[in-house]
Amino acid sequence: MLASLILLVKMPRYAAIDIGSNSVRMMAAEVNAGTTKILAQDRQVTRLGESVFRQGRVSAEALNFLCVNLQRMAAIYQKLEVAGIRAVATSAVRDAGNQAEFLKRVTEALGAPVEIISGQEEARLIHLGVEARWPHPKERTLIVDIGGGSGELIVSQNGELIDSISRPLGAVRLTGLFLTMDPPSEQAVSRLNQYINEKLAVFVKRHGSEKFDRVVATSSTAAALVCAVNRIPRARRDTADGVRASTAQIRRFFELLIKEDVNERRRWIGIGPRRAEIIVAGAAVFLRTLEGIRHRSMYYSTAGVRDGIIADLANRRVGSELTRLSREQRQIVEAMTKRYGVAIKHARQVASLAHSLFEATQPLHRQPPTAGKLLDAAAYLHDIGHFVSDTSHHKHSAYLVANSDLPGFTAKERLTIATICRFHRKSMPQAGHSNFQALDAEAKRTVLYLSPLLRVADALDRSHEQKVRSVAASIKSASVGLQVEAKGNADLEIWAASRAGLSFREVYGRPLTIQRARRQVK
Repeated sequence: MLASLILLVKMPRYAAIDIGSNSVRMMAAEVNAGTTKILAQDRQVTRLGESVFRQGRVSAEALNFLCVNLQRMAAIYQKLEVAGIRAVATSAVRDAGNQAEFLKRVTEALGAPVEIISGQEEARLIHLGVEARWPHPKERTLIVDIGGGSGELIVSQNGELIDSISRPLGAVRLTGLFLTMDPPSEQAVSRLNQYINEKLAVFVKRHGSEKFDRVVATSSTAAALVCAVNRIPRARRDTADGVRASTAQIRRFFELLIKEDVNERRRWIGIGPRRAEIIVAGAAVFLRTLEGIRHRSMYYSTAGVRDGIIADLANRRVGSELTRLSREQRQIVEAMTKRYGVAIKHARQVASLAHSLFEATQPLHRQPPTAGKLLDAAAYLHDIGHFVSDTSHHKHSAYLVANSDLPGFTAKERLTIATICRFHRKSMPQAGHSNFQALDAEAKRTVLYLSPLLRVADALDRSHEQKVRSVAASIKSASVGLQVEAKGNADLEIWAASRAGLSFREVYGRPLTIQRARRQVK
């Protein structure tokens, strides 16, 4: 039952918008224990860089087109109820003279703040994205990303960013500067190569003599190159992830490209009609980079800035505030707790421990962040039934919560909180429990997964003396271990929590072992 239920619940979801010099990209993804599942993605060529690199500002036409597409992309990820979003603009906007107008328009279109990031931040996000999608924990890697306006070269050692530089080597920028004839003249190609070598000189001097285990190439230009030399159609571009292109192959391909006009370049397998307009400049940068560091090949990765944004949001646990009661909600449940004579120190302690357990076991229960609020509220209110009678107080708690006015909570949330209170002791939910059966499928899953956590949290304050200071979970394939840090004699709490752990095993299918941490709290 556990496996089937897990597939139905929502994990933390994030969205990323990357406004580049050539295109805008959107990605929405679900993240769990370091694994990313892409839910939606979109891309649209905008060529912001053409007007910026020519006129020094984003043209009205390009900005209007971008805003229309941002509105469309926002509508896609908003339906997915993401916990956090980050939208960034890169090279072209860094150079634009109308940044203020740009930011105002795109922020309004997207309905979320847009920030202009530096080349160093762009490199950091690219590195994060590559490591998230294709980690290299035991290699020295060079990541090369050639966008529309800039090129980022990133040195990574055992998965850690060691050095990075950003250079004005984007394919749109270089095409506008040097390749105005079609096909380009020999003189134009020569000037292009000299300019690229000049901009790469500092990096080559610093790292050219080093040995890289692998060169990873990102961006659509890299995808087009790898697909073209390996004859992979654009429709199957995703299959190019991790595919190799040798320096010799890229050199031969480049020598053919510079002799062709755009219509001839469009006939190549793997190169789209718009990419054909800027592929010569992009290919030149990759080739000069590989030759500069004397490396024999590069591997394409689909990762990019958007992947790095998703990984960064997940690493920083953006949206985790959704797991906690708002100030207003906390005031409401605390007032109700006091009204029914529950010791507020005990209620706060159980709520704190329950929240720690919720976050520690998230890879197992996979409940959405907002479920944490419901567990917090139930932890405050689970004992209010003692006001009616000590006998079956869990049932009285459920009745009081279900039939009380709880401002700040929806009717569904109030009934879910009540049902968690109902099952914080004694039997677990069964088919014959009418209050459980009255819930919809989503709320039933929430009650089923969170009730054992409340039982364990309550047991860890069995004496009502707040002896337990913290809990840490160790999740293994066949079991879950809790390390309890406590002050004084906490044997009663550990014993009670071990008994409560039987319900955890019933729901999660894994035994729960509880041990006291070696470090003592005085």
